[in-house]
Amino acid sequence: MTKLEKTNDILNILDKLYPNPEVPLQHKDAYTLLISVLLSAQCTDERVNKITPSLFKLADNPYDMMKYSVEEIREIIKPCGLSPMKSKGIAGLSKILVEKYNGQVPQTFEELEELPAVGHKTASVVMTQWFGKSAFPVDTHIHRLAYRWGLTNGKNVEQTEKDLKRLIPESKWNKVHLQIIYFGREYCPARGHDWRVCPICKKYMRNSLR
Repeated sequence: MTKLEKTNDILNILDKLYPNPEVPLQHKDAYTLLISVLLSAQCTDERVNKITPSLFKLADNPYDMMKYSVEEIREIIKPCGLSPMKSKGIAGLSKILVEKYNGQVPQTFEELEELPAVGHKTASVVMTQWFGKSAFPVDTHIHRLAYRWGLTNGKNVEQTEKDLKRLIPESKWNKVHLQIIYFGREYCPARGHDWRVCPICKKYMRNSLR
């Protein structure tokens, strides 16, 4: 079986399990999605969804967020981890959005990635999930699963993104990104993984991991 045939088989499994995956982070617009994705770095979506209602009750747009200091923002988002960096990022990008973009989230990778604390993965999520642009966000979890399934050599997330984009039709990138996230949580965790009950790994996992 070729790698492309394996990929198509995996996509069929994902489609059967998650035919209509939804964005797991609660949001109402591009700004709240951007902030939520930023907060999700090294933090679970579940925890982020518990914190953002309190944050967005105070400020759900860059104009209101600018009214609060970095320290005030940090106190609210502490449970998400990396709060010093994230709070500075939220305050800094909110100021830039107001001063440079009239309070709107820009719609290009270049402009998004110039914002404080916004990397390629965060920009990719906003671009595909809100603006509907072609992107395949790859975080450490998707990188781990793609390597486990033999779809990439596992060198780094950048290489994994290139490999997945080459194997998966562009029209499916948005959906497959979400499907892999849900599949990883339910069947293919980093710890305590039982390949014998995983619908994909029991067929394709590397022998060295069995």
